[in-house]
Amino acid sequence: MTERPADRLAIAVAQLNPIVGDVSGNLERARAARALAAKDHADIVAFSELFIAGYPPEDLVLKPAFQAACRAAVETLARETGDGGPAVLIGSPWVEDGKLYNAYALLAGGRIETVRFKVNLPNYGVFDEKRVFAPGPVPGPVNFRGVRVGLPVCEDTWTDWGDYENVVETLAESGGEILIVPNGSPYWHNKSDVRLNVAVARVTESGLPLIYVNQVGGQDELVFDGASFALNADRSIAFHLPAFRETVVTTQWSRTGGTWRCTQGPLAPAEDAEQADYSACMLGLRDYVDKNRFKGVVLGLSGGIDSALCAAMATDALGADRVRCVMLPYRYTSKDSLADAATIAKTLGVNYAIVPIESAVAGLEAALATLDRRLDVDGAHHTILRSIDGQLDHPHSAARPRQRFPAGEPVLAIGAEGLGRVRVAVVGTIRNHRQLR
Repeated sequence: MTERPADRLAIAVAQLNPIVGDVSGNLERARAARALAAKDHADIVAFSELFIAGYPPEDLVLKPAFQAACRAAVETLARETGDGGPAVLIGSPWVEDGKLYNAYALLAGGRIETVRFKVNLPNYGVFDEKRVFAPGPVPGPVNFRGVRVGLPVCEDTWTDWGDYENVVETLAESGGEILIVPNGSPYWHNKSDVRLNVAVARVTESGLPLIYVNQVGGQDELVFDGASFALNADRSIAFHLPAFRETVVTTQWSRTGGTWRCTQGPLAPAEDAEQADYSACMLGLRDYVDKNRFKGVVLGLSGGIDSALCAAMATDALGADRVRCVMLPYRYTSKDSLADAATIAKTLGVNYAIVPIESAVAGLEAALATLDRRLDVDGAHHTILRSIDGQLDHPHSAARPRQRFPAGEPVLAIGAEGLGRVRVAVVGTIRNHRQLR
């Protein structure tokens, strides 16, 4: 690659969906993103926090074999930068002097040029990084082709959220020219506004442009929306990437009068708040199913609004061919409910089966008839119905419906009420901003 003039930089932002624990897969994702950046003649490509490990790695990161695998992947990628293509900024666990750090490494010219460690470790809500990582020393900038680049890692810019070191201030005072911030920042309702306010505060304090690189994807109960962006030194929006979508974008930067400014980058429109909440639910469900290698979902369809919404969400997230709906009628089930459930299934185009549960309920009631009559009969009856619903929804139930996924293929079985609770839990979680960064 022919080097650009010292006052020009092409910085690629890799907004990707890493998988926790899939070190070799994440390495391949990094390679593919670097190849795309090379086609755009990028000088450097920046990945998100702990990309090689996947975020958050939780207790997996404490395993020495996993630490070694992550380091080996980084070293492999570093050697590959000797091909003259883009340099790489990538996050990984890193052991040094017997301590485990949340690290961000600069790979260039066929080697690991330098490594910076996260200083401020979040220890609230879903985060417990203090338990697994050691805090790093307050860093200075790294030198990339004569440009002094500050690399604060995620929480290092959230100065007002804890008793934290002011990492950005230190970087500015030690000659930093531009900030590239890797993040593993989960979504909540209107989260983009909060991130933007944090970034504006750091740019205002430092006078430096800031590139915010966030990952995208679902990891168990967390959803990461991406929505990476950058601010110029005057706090104007330099670029903004789409939310809930993987993308690799090369942005162009120039230095005039000692100040870097983005001269080319996309400005993706932001989703409105309700659409973003729904997109988060879709991404969270899809990645939960896909990353656990389920072939699809099975859910109870009652004909009511809750199960209808759950079926629609599952269909939007996975596609109709991966959704199986089951109606479990009992003596109290109305004809309207049966008709509505059938209409919902037909409208969504999902596989639909009817499995009456009258005989199953009668069988359990007969089996329990000898128990103490002082039991709460109504409560016991309700529990029996719920239990049978769960058994018939479950893929390993002896009384399961005949129309199923191919034998041997795992599925995620969730009753309509259960998926409804998932929906409510997801929406509730993303609105609880004190629980997520």
